[in-house]
Amino acid sequence: MKIIAFGDSLTVGDSEFDSDSDEYASYPRYLEFLAQGHLDQHQSELKVKVANKGVCGDLTSGMLERFSSDVIEEKPDYVIILGGTNDLGWNLDPAMIIRNLNTMYDTALNQGIGPIACTVPSILGLDELIPPRLRLNGIIRGEAEKRDIVFVDVFAATADPQTNRLLDEYSADGLHLNAKGYQRVGQCVFDNWLRGLLIKCAK
Repeated sequence: MKIIAFGDSLTVGDSEFDSDSDEYASYPRYLEFLAQGHLDQHQSELKVKVANKGVCGDLTSGMLERFSSDVIEEKPDYVIILGGTNDLGWNLDPAMIIRNLNTMYDTALNQGIGPIACTVPSILGLDELIPPRLRLNGIIRGEAEKRDIVFVDVFAATADPQTNRLLDEYSADGLHLNAKGYQRVGQCVFDNWLRGLLIKCAK
């Protein structure tokens, strides 16, 4: 099974992290680790590969431009789409962001690739940037439901439910995540989608 994790620096993870360590500082790498552990435990011969196609600083417009080369031409079974953080940082309208995301969802569906729509994580230190995230994430949820595609709420998994701020324990700099935060995202994607898919594949 081939999965592409598509997005910006939140997908890239911590580029300075030692890949030889026992820890995992990008959610795609940790997701693959969780998937393979599950398969090994159930003595399945299925293999899961999660390719990291994140680009630091990318906007959803940039993601859309490279969607064909980085996703369609790679012919994955599924693509996890996590984008919009940088757009919001440039004060772009969530309505415009969702147009780009919708095009990616629909293009994947038209090519027989299963899209997984992820919400944008919260932020710590700039409360005024939280409401646009909530608005965008609400739209993402609605568009995922409309298309009957998988929806994973990364925001809820990493935010304080009382304040909606990114939890300090997951924050590297207020915007990016630390290793624990990326592992939390990987676990969230696994628990809310991939685990169930692997169980179905084993039947």
